Amino acid sequence: MTVSPASSPLYRDPAAPVSARVADLLARMTLREKAGQLNQRMYGWDAYRRRPDGEFELTEALYEETDRFEGLGALYGLLRADAWSGVDHSTGAGADAGPALAHLVQRHVLERSRLGIPALFVEEVPHGLMALDGTVLPVNLAVGATWNPDLYERAAAHAAAELRARGGHLALVSALDIARDPRWGRTEECFGEDPYLAARLTEALVRGMQGDAEETGRFASDKAPVVLKHFAGQGATVGGRNSAESELGPRELHEIHLPAARAGVRAGAAAVMAAYNEVDGIPCSANGPLLNGLLRDRWGFEGLVMADGLAVDRLARITGDKVSAGALALNSGIDLSLWDEGFTHLAEAVERGLVKESVLDAAVSRVLTLKFCLGLFEHPYTTAELPSAEDGRSLSTALARSAVTLLHDNAGVLPVDPARVTRIAVVGPHAATTAHQLGDYTAPQRPGTGTSVLAALNRLTRPGTEVRHARGCALTGDDLSGIPEAVATATASDLAILVLGGSSARTPDTEFDANGAARTIVSEMTCGEGVDLAGLRLGRAQHALLDAVTATGTPTVVVLIQGRPHAVPEAAEHAAALLTAWYPGPWGGEAIAEILLGHTAPTGRLPVSVPRSAAQLPVYYNHKDTEYGSYVDEDAEPLYSFGHGLTYTKFAYGTPKVIEGGAGCEVDITNTGDRTGRSVVQLYIRPLRTTVWPRTLELRAFESVDLAPGERRTVTFRLGVDQLAQVGGGLEWAVLPGSVEIRVAGSARGALDAVPVVLGHAG
Repeated sequence: MTVSPASSPLYRDPAAPVSARVADLLARMTLREKAGQLNQRMYGWDAYRRRPDGEFELTEALYEETDRFEGLGALYGLLRADAWSGVDHSTGAGADAGPALAHLVQRHVLERSRLGIPALFVEEVPHGLMALDGTVLPVNLAVGATWNPDLYERAAAHAAAELRARGGHLALVSALDIARDPRWGRTEECFGEDPYLAARLTEALVRGMQGDAEETGRFASDKAPVVLKHFAGQGATVGGRNSAESELGPRELHEIHLPAARAGVRAGAAAVMAAYNEVDGIPCSANGPLLNGLLRDRWGFEGLVMADGLAVDRLARITGDKVSAGALALNSGIDLSLWDEGFTHLAEAVERGLVKESVLDAAVSRVLTLKFCLGLFEHPYTTAELPSAEDGRSLSTALARSAVTLLHDNAGVLPVDPARVTRIAVVGPHAATTAHQLGDYTAPQRPGTGTSVLAALNRLTRPGTEVRHARGCALTGDDLSGIPEAVATATASDLAILVLGGSSARTPDTEFDANGAARTIVSEMTCGEGVDLAGLRLGRAQHALLDAVTATGTPTVVVLIQGRPHAVPEAAEHAAALLTAWYPGPWGGEAIAEILLGHTAPTGRLPVSVPRSAAQLPVYYNHKDTEYGSYVDEDAEPLYSFGHGLTYTKFAYGTPKVIEGGAGCEVDITNTGDRTGRSVVQLYIRPLRTTVWPRTLELRAFESVDLAPGERRTVTFRLGVDQLAQVGGGLEWAVLPGSVEIRVAGSARGALDAVPVVLGHAG
């Protein structure tokens, strides 16, 4: 039953409890209006056009959409700019115009809504706000390489402030996917292969973007609710192919693919997005046991669940039509659709008895609750100031600097000694460009934004140092014509810096699927959504360039800029030094140059294992502790292990000691070199006697320690439930009967060789 609006309805009272305001508003809504709140139908860039005078006007498409439901529940991508949307600086809204565009659309929505319900503006914030003039951060895989949740929390807070100041509300951020097969094009969106590392970074993301919203019940004007993507198991699709099935048993799902989501929920995440994949035959958007049973009932999650783009309509493959597909998704726990037709028929689904109105009301209540907690009924238009662009650049560069990982320096050529090196050759397809440093889901950059490796070296090297450049080859293709020039440049130099890798940069020529994934790759795109690989090799020309430059005899430092761990064993064998910077963002070239020249030391650690070839896969470190046989034609061990990373000094690890009756352990770390450096101390458990078959190693704590030459420090780790619990027979996390080894080292490989301490415990 609906109630006629009063002159001063309760839902308009900001002093009333949110639950009471939601109940009052819900009672006044028609079935049609309720259904409208659960739809996020339009692409935001179809809602407006930019006139020749620079002003914006609304489109007929937006008028039709708001008339359909007498308002608008949510609008996706109003600020989004990229090759898929076709929005660039000539057609879209930059930092100055963004708020005015958001105001224009919101004003229209409020005029069309009988009850004055504002719209949610939902934006992609994968590594910074995906909007014109938004600060671009390094991709998640680079964030994982920092092993620095505190730094990431500050960067996430900056991204949230940009989003809100531009008029956006809800941030879509990848955090839950675990990289188990690097052939997957979206590996760059993962924090790494380990659930514990991903959980700690997910917590930092939620804290940074949302602030203390859980305590106050309101989001501050510079904070944004987060939609954590993707729930669950999307990083384990068969063959590393996007949106394929995930062949996961319940225990594997709980041990590897759910801890980050559980941590995000405990941190107060406002929303999660159901993944595209299916688990054991049930698509995530139709998985009631996952969304209702686990997420809501067992974990106590009270927030919003969003479907991924067009995922609801895909369910028509098993239901027979889109009306029943929408009903299945709603009954299974989806609250908000994304571009689907199925949710537009929810009123019909209720009338046909496919969905109870109480189920519809529960979903609408969650959408309205979020709008009230954002303060949109009192303040539908943003008044917040944009955070400093310089602060954004500083944070992005700091993340990039922390992510650069030194894999080996066998010849001791780093940092560059200016007394011995006066001629530097900077070679390779990545050397002089910033376009391929950015990763997927990145808005077009204004000319001059960012710093390439070449530009940074030219600026930072000492006067008198000659920096020479030759591109050598492109990222893809077989053109070898530029290699002779590169060889000549390297031969005439004291040191060659060879910058290789991949790219997720899309162009307007890219063909896209309906959900924005790349359908056919163009130009030099080798990674990103829809760009999955069967192999992990770089392009043929890049390998030829690597062979030719290292064969000159000039010491060669190889820098890999990439969105996945490519298999380049030749670099490990022939390069004097090898680093990976992942996709470090626009100013990544500056961070790389600073480390090469010794202005700062490398502190990155691998968030994934690096394979020798795709034939080895899988190579993640935390496999089951079985008789792990080798191949006849290939070593089974990865080229570099999870957690590995060198710096310009060395550290010695003592044997851990259990303290306080088993409540903690301590270990001494000593800087045995002659430079100040940072060690990322990693604590692993290795279950011995237990009720379930164990994994070889499991990361359960880490801490960064800065030490001067010769300095020793004792690091103390708590040994609580987070460190010792395992998934029990009922798929619950608990400290199980048995005993475990505690191993402390600088990498997973190092932990296998470390002297352990055994801790026994009772369940």
